Amino acid sequence: MQDAEHGRARPSDDNDLAEIDLGLLLALEALLRERNVTRAASRLNIGQPALSARLNRLRQIFADSLFVPAASGRGVVPTTRAVELQTELADVLGKLRRMVEGPAVFDPASSQRTFVVAIHENPAVTLAPGLVARLTAMAERARLALVHPARDVVDQLERGEIDILVTGADRAHGELMQRPLFEDGFLSAQRKGHPRGNGPLDLDSFCALDHLLISADGGGFSGLVDDALAVLGRSRRVAVSIQTYALAPVILAHSDCICTLPRRFLIRFAHELDLTPPPLDLQPARIVALWHPRNQEDKGHSWLRECLYQAAAA
Repeated sequence: MQDAEHGRARPSDDNDLAEIDLGLLLALEALLRERNVTRAASRLNIGQPALSARLNRLRQIFADSLFVPAASGRGVVPTTRAVELQTELADVLGKLRRMVEGPAVFDPASSQRTFVVAIHENPAVTLAPGLVARLTAMAERARLALVHPARDVVDQLERGEIDILVTGADRAHGELMQRPLFEDGFLSAQRKGHPRGNGPLDLDSFCALDHLLISADGGGFSGLVDDALAVLGRSRRVAVSIQTYALAPVILAHSDCICTLPRRFLIRFAHELDLTPPPLDLQPARIVALWHPRNQEDKGHSWLRECLYQAAAA
């Protein structure tokens, strides 16, 4: 039967579906993951000729070439049809694997699982100490990777490459599960012995000082503080822009710049910096945990989420 919209053959009844066995689905999954026939065959523990035969059968069933040689001469590139099949394939194979495995049992004390959390630098400073402490105490053989969120982090969650994304609530994605972790206000920081003194900041003094700004994308000289000042018809001079939170306390301690950052980050440096509320109204930063629905019932994932919730509440 022809698909009227796409002009290609598609299975029309159970006889057609019977042609698709598990080996073919696993071959398609391996090729989509590896984008390389040699590596896909190795992943399946079969020879390249056997994988090529499966690919030819898949091409007949779906009436599509599915993969074409890469322009570089190394590997293959999926067709539009193959990409369309990827999400449905992951769902089908996931259900089949759960059927075979039965109810998952997770024991933190014996687990050797590797958990991957994508997290921005600021919430990492707040959450990582408590999360690591809980994981190392309860799951001595498990491993934890904290990585900076990539541009395709939502796709990584769907593919199972990332377990949890910790980010601002404004970056929540409608298809993902989510839970609030904490809200964080802001403080302004300066070095001990700053020429202005260490009393409360008024708006005129705040705007007259040189400022340090953290630009996650690098090179930016405007942020949420500047947006709030603009509402008041005011502005400030951002003298220094950096890309990492780790540099901020060091630069502040050796300059006359001030910097306005989340409270939970700055409070850790209260012994070396003077901290004071900024003289303008800034909306608290809301941090959330996001994960793919495919992991909602996974016992190990549930345990990891609980450890994260406890670290956020501490």
